[in-house]
Amino acid sequence: MLDTALDAGVSPETLRKIESGRVATPAFPTIAAIAAVLDLSLDDLWAEISRPDPARQAGSDRPARERLAS
Repeated sequence: MLDTALDAGVSPETLRKIESGRVATPAFPTIAAIAAVLDLSLDDLWAEISRPDPARQAGSDRPARERLAS
């Protein structure tokens, strides 16, 4: 995580907050920088977060990173 954060130009704490959902709406440049480091296209990222998630609709409180990993 440290390398990813530093390569994206964000602090490790910021990345932890994004992953845990403590930053509800990270700035677009931050997300774009993290996606670039992870070799993710913004189109693919958008498709993933826009996909209906039955767990979220059921009121799940799982962190976003766990929902994305499913």
